Amino acid sequence: MKNAVYPGTFDPVTYGHLDLVKRGSEIFDNLIVAVGHNPFKKPIFTLQERMELISRYTKDFTNVTVDYFEGMLIDFMEEKEINVILRGIRTVSDFEYEFQRALTNRVLKKDAETVFIMASLEYSFLDSSLIKEAVSLGGKVSTFVPAEVEKLLRQKFFRKN
Repeated sequence: MKNAVYPGTFDPVTYGHLDLVKRGSEIFDNLIVAVGHNPFKKPIFTLQERMELISRYTKDFTNVTVDYFEGMLIDFMEEKEINVILRGIRTVSDFEYEFQRALTNRVLKKDAETVFIMASLEYSFLDSSLIKEAVSLGGKVSTFVPAEVEKLLRQKFFRKN
């Protein structure tokens, strides 16, 4: 049985993230979507909100669970007895960043392996920061995120119900 972890901030969860979950669930026996608490980032959604949204949109995948981690990903992996990390690649700059992280993780956890999946073409340009910026400026992002996520983003930025 091969298990993997798909870590991220998921602030907000996008169709690109969900596409990667779907594709990862077809490759691995079990996939944990691990929502990270990164003290260097200031997410707009709380950890609980991010976990609830991801859980809602992945509930149909019987081999996918949602969890969270604080601190080092490799510590979470040790706790869960997982040695495979799933990561998405959109651009060459993503690859450079992810390559560096993969090598660092392997130094810190000798059996850590990172599996890269190329983003689907229609999601290859999606970036959570750009989505938040677009919403903050009044833009529509329903092409990039589920309708509920867009509504919640608007509430966060404009304090409307």
